[in-house]
Amino acid sequence: MRVFETVPRPEERKPRFTPGTLKKFVIGAVVLIILGFGWTMFYTVQEQERAAILTFGKYSKETGAGLHFKWPYPIQQVIKVPANLTQRIYIGYREENGQVIPVEEEALMITGDENIVSADAVVQWRISNIRDYLYNIDDPEQFLRHAAASSIRSVIGTSKLDYAITDGKTEIQGQVLDKLIELMNKYETGIQVIDVKFQDIEPPEGEVQKAFKEVTNAREEKNTKINNARKYENERIPKARGEAQALIEQAEAQKKSRILNAQGDVARFNAIYAEYAKQPEITQSRLILETLEQILPNAKIFITDQSGDVVKYLPLNELMKTGSGSGAKTATPPPAGSGTQNKEEAGQ
Repeated sequence: MRVFETVPRPEERKPRFTPGTLKKFVIGAVVLIILGFGWTMFYTVQEQERAAILTFGKYSKETGAGLHFKWPYPIQQVIKVPANLTQRIYIGYREENGQVIPVEEEALMITGDENIVSADAVVQWRISNIRDYLYNIDDPEQFLRHAAASSIRSVIGTSKLDYAITDGKTEIQGQVLDKLIELMNKYETGIQVIDVKFQDIEPPEGEVQKAFKEVTNAREEKNTKINNARKYENERIPKARGEAQALIEQAEAQKKSRILNAQGDVARFNAIYAEYAKQPEITQSRLILETLEQILPNAKIFITDQSGDVVKYLPLNELMKTGSGSGAKTATPPPAGSGTQNKEEAGQ
């Protein structure tokens, strides 16, 4: 007689939990839930970021850099954005792995005189209002790109080609910046446009571009020559003015000197005339002697007293020489026939 054992089917096997095992399982699950909630209650914001706090999906506040506390998910959640970081978007080209890839549909534009130009630009921007940035537009960066391209097309569409690729580049940048800021404020995007810089504004490649480059080079050469001429003018005019001022000052000094000399001569003449009026003969003789001393500095003077046929004289020069140790020389007397007189002969 065979005895058969009944084997239970797999679906009929049921795990048996002891009261201790079930308790440990419940405690472990509770700990995991608490740790999960606790992990979501703390968050860190980096230096270049700001965080928006959503309470039950609604914006409630924002926080800056550092470690912060919030209610666990799903009560509150955090969205971090690089609000303190200046960002860039490129219009007309992209930079990938150090290579520049042109984007023709953004770069090609029509000028006011119906010519085609290729314009590449860089827009610098940052987030100014987190709430507007997150909720007012779906894709802020794409919106900014389209708005920048639209502003550039609008300004270049009212400018002539020659002006856009030469002297008007700086002015066009300013107009594009103003229009772009106006659009960002109008739609409350929460984006602050800092600057717009054109990399190139030029005709499409080919003969037209070559011709315009020649025009641009000629214009730059013209400006260089004008600047050199102005530099020479600025150097020469102050120098000429200085030389003219020096000549004027020298003339004024000479004028004052002559006036003072003339005034001194007049004062001296008036003083002599006053003495002359008192003693005309004495003053006249003194003036004659002073004049003779000036015009005949080496003349010898003889004082004679002639009476009768013999002339008596006083040989002062010989006496001065005798007094100094040299022998006296006898001078030949002048012929008689004249009274007492003063004679001067030219000196030896």
